[in-house]
Amino acid sequence: MESLHKQFLDLENSHLAPAARESNRNMAEILDDEFFEFGISGGICQRSDFNGDYALQEDDYHISRFEAKSLGPESVLTIYVLENRTTGVWSHRSSIWKKRADGWKLFFHQGTKTDGFKKWE
Repeated sequence: MESLHKQFLDLENSHLAPAARESNRNMAEILDDEFFEFGISGGICQRSDFNGDYALQEDDYHISRFEAKSLGPESVLTIYVLENRTTGVWSHRSSIWKKRADGWKLFFHQGTKTDGFKKWE
């Protein structure tokens, strides 16, 4: 179980890293073709939104309270608290990763703003 935790914590950090966020093309390599997101702003984002070549926000992010749960041999759910150290915004996050022929891809992501460091039960 420890390897599942580390592998998916690394994957979550990969799409938050400044190198991935330098351009949408870099992000597109992480995202599944069917990717969609319910963003912290309430907006909806799809894979096609990452077809351009413009930089994304490169804030300083920190993941805590991370958990990875297998949903079967080819999908994993991650849940965590994300602190945006640049803006001071905290959010609860969840992702579904799917195993594809070219590796694990981010299929779904959701961010829900919270007022601090709370633990779900």
